[in-house]
Amino acid sequence: MRIPDKVNVLLLGNGGRECAFAYAISKSTRLNKLFIAPGNAGTAKYGENVNISPVDFPFIGQFVCSNNINLVVVGPEDPLVKGIVDFFAEDDNLKCVPIIGPSKAAAALEGSKDFAKEFMIRNNVPTAKYFTVSENNIEEGKRFLSTLNAPFVLKADGLAAGKGVLIINDLQEAITELENMIIGKKFGTSSAKVVIEEFLSGIELSVFVATDGLHYKILAPAKDYKRINDADQGPNTGGMGSVSPVPFADKVFMDKVENTIIKPTVEGIAKENLDYKGFIFFGLINCAGEPKVIEYNVRMGDPETQSVLARLDSDIMDLFEGIVSKKLDKVNVVFSENTALTVVLASEGYPGSYPKGRVITGLDETENVIVYHSGTKLDKGVVVTSGGRVLAVTALANDIDSARAEVYGQIDKIKFEGVQFRHDIGLDLK
Repeated sequence: MRIPDKVNVLLLGNGGRECAFAYAISKSTRLNKLFIAPGNAGTAKYGENVNISPVDFPFIGQFVCSNNINLVVVGPEDPLVKGIVDFFAEDDNLKCVPIIGPSKAAAALEGSKDFAKEFMIRNNVPTAKYFTVSENNIEEGKRFLSTLNAPFVLKADGLAAGKGVLIINDLQEAITELENMIIGKKFGTSSAKVVIEEFLSGIELSVFVATDGLHYKILAPAKDYKRINDADQGPNTGGMGSVSPVPFADKVFMDKVENTIIKPTVEGIAKENLDYKGFIFFGLINCAGEPKVIEYNVRMGDPETQSVLARLDSDIMDLFEGIVSKKLDKVNVVFSENTALTVVLASEGYPGSYPKGRVITGLDETENVIVYHSGTKLDKGVVVTSGGRVLAVTALANDIDSARAEVYGQIDKIKFEGVQFRHDIGLDLK
């Protein structure tokens, strides 16, 4: 497959990651028309929003045919895990339309924690010791927990909207939560199986790879910040900020990542005949200089994408072409040497319940930053909040200090009632 010189693109999703993709795609010299389904108030600046759910495959198929779409880019994981790539491949009218994303079988690398761990073990990818528990072996699971040192990590096997991971310091509490997840269906069917992992101590980072199933290109690594409050305090979120590049991810460390993690993963994908044309997100931890995999995601991350794509200096359409044509090894992907730093502005109450519909002002007053929209929508022409993470403000500068100064110097211009954000993004990397 290849894509034409002038491309009509359909981008699926409505978050900050998709806004970053829309921004990058809009800069391509090869773009003819960009549609975003369903998009948000920010993506509307870069293309045309269309009111289609990313998991309404028949409607998406009709739209692709009616609008001469030459390329579909899937942002979030849900359509991939539910098999949108397979839906296209099995439809005579759609099978010639290139789509960025893995097949349903390959998307199990994110859709099932158990499948991912088994894949890592089969392909000698370094990861934490684990044990998978279901209703049938819950007593064995409790015994496995008792062999570990605190804290105890419990992961719902399936997708749980980023909320299916528990880290618990007390053994009895961990046993109770294991029962709550499996017997009490705390995360619904997603926790019918639970992966218990040993806790790995170190610094986390995200490494992103584009792959055509045979070849790969390592994109810029990034670090994100999960806790809601400064100094990594408070509950986990989807991510409150990111920085790229990551200073400790030097050549020595990244060579280890490539040789012990990326190569065996891509080779395993090929060996196991998994149809994979898209992005792999390696959630890694640096354990005293040795990288290990915490998790795979089968798409780009949020808010890391906002920082990573801000540094992309080459045409993203050429990257997409390399992926779908299986000639990724021939593509030159160029990133700026500068530092990108992203700070997320969230709604009051997030990551718990939060209000919607609060008016956002000051968006047109910012300078020298990119304001990516996430949880926003247009209400009678006015931009209002519609999600927990509302905006992501990104600056590209010579170093972390300069990028921090740019972002935090502009954030105060953006206002909505109850806005909250972290003040320490990047400070730990200086």
